[in-house]
Amino acid sequence: MPDYTYVDQPYFLQMLFYPRPDFTLPPNSAFDLLIDSADEARIATRFYSVDKEWPWILYFHGNGEVAADYDDLAPLYFAQKINLVVADYRGYGASTGTPDFTSMAKDAHHVYEAVKNELRKRSYNSDLYIMGRSLGSISALELAYHHQETFKGLIIESGFASINRLIYHLGIMQPNAELDRIEQECLEMIAGIKIPALIIHGESDNLVLPEEGQLVFKTLGSRDKEIVIIPRAGHNDVIVRDIPKYFSAIKKLVYG
Repeated sequence: MPDYTYVDQPYFLQMLFYPRPDFTLPPNSAFDLLIDSADEARIATRFYSVDKEWPWILYFHGNGEVAADYDDLAPLYFAQKINLVVADYRGYGASTGTPDFTSMAKDAHHVYEAVKNELRKRSYNSDLYIMGRSLGSISALELAYHHQETFKGLIIESGFASINRLIYHLGIMQPNAELDRIEQECLEMIAGIKIPALIIHGESDNLVLPEEGQLVFKTLGSRDKEIVIIPRAGHNDVIVRDIPKYFSAIKKLVYG
């Protein structure tokens, strides 16, 4: 895991995390699970399922979002015969605690283990894909690297290789050795990911530039990888700008 100590300070955290509490009850096709972390924090997840035989995507959402935001989006995954489990972060949704990058990466491993156990307990299909959108790319890349024996594939949407690149783009701080070290550690991790991968990015994304998705794509050690650029899409409308293109790429990764 990259060492995030340098960015786990109030100066960065207050500008890079936008936690939002939410206690919305799940729809009929979903259920919630609270997962214990290594300390006293509990991480909320929401499982969306229609058919126990369908494969699953473990999804880490973007900043300012919560798992319940996917109540309306889950049916789009169902249309591809894919179940979805969405994980929150500390301070997001019904999760407890305060977010930082170190706990975010560590919590992802606890979420992974709990999700695997829950699928097994309920006799669901164990085929599991990992997906991260924007901020969630940190968790998804972390898990894809460390648990390649489990995941069938990786999807990164509107994501970036390292948090320092977003810090530079937003003008929060000028480049320095500590931030560059984080990037180098992240790039080395990404290069070690060998599982099939799909990168999706909006052509007109001004928050996380398309070059960031290109960097992840080029750095990945996967032989089987694809990048899909959605024309005219920004950072938050990648799905709705071209639903058929977005989901045909995901279905291709999952079903071939």
